[in-house]
Amino acid sequence: MKPRQIVIDGLWRQNTGLVILLGLCPLLAVTGTAINGIGLGLATTLTLVCSNVAVSLSRCLLRPEIRIPAYVLIIASVVTTIQLLMQAWFHDLYRVLGIFIPLIVTNCAIIGRAEAFASRNPPLPSALDGLATGLGFCLALVALGAFREVVGHGTLFSQAQLLFGDFGELLQLTLIPDYPGFLLAMLPPGAFIALGLLMAARNWLNSKAAQLSRADRSAVQPAVERTA
Repeated sequence: MKPRQIVIDGLWRQNTGLVILLGLCPLLAVTGTAINGIGLGLATTLTLVCSNVAVSLSRCLLRPEIRIPAYVLIIASVVTTIQLLMQAWFHDLYRVLGIFIPLIVTNCAIIGRAEAFASRNPPLPSALDGLATGLGFCLALVALGAFREVVGHGTLFSQAQLLFGDFGELLQLTLIPDYPGFLLAMLPPGAFIALGLLMAARNWLNSKAAQLSRADRSAVQPAVERTA
């Protein structure tokens, strides 16, 4: 598979959060703010890259009957390392994300990419696949978190200092002053509604792109026939 196709599939065509719909528990539960989405998305991306590389390097050493338990062990080791690093360097954000950091181990998307791609390809394409898939999931998390934060609180990048330190205070924006808030956007039903709207927006963009592509082909075909 070509690198360009791997990137496009991971970011858009086979986006984990908006197309395949894997890992919906953290996607819906954590995305109360954009910063929460960024934190969990980066942790998931790092897990995907490291686990894909590890699985690719060990694919010739694992017997078929033990491959899935081995993948889970590799992923659990990577997630535990990331959890300890976050606990040491981003403790406040780690406390906010809570149980959803160790639950990355059970994310079906990570095990799925290990089985479907990393176990059948060399390390470099596997790392690229993990990076593209992780960034696609991260973008879905950030988009959903930003949408819910704006609608629910009228702010954007609130509590950015949890991830970026003192610099994060400069990133916090109040888009709607004196906004009373919209509770539904911050509750689980609001998360489902927001996810549905994002999926609808993605499908609409795909539809418009397909229409433009067909229009371009229709415009080029008569010119080719006249030339012939």
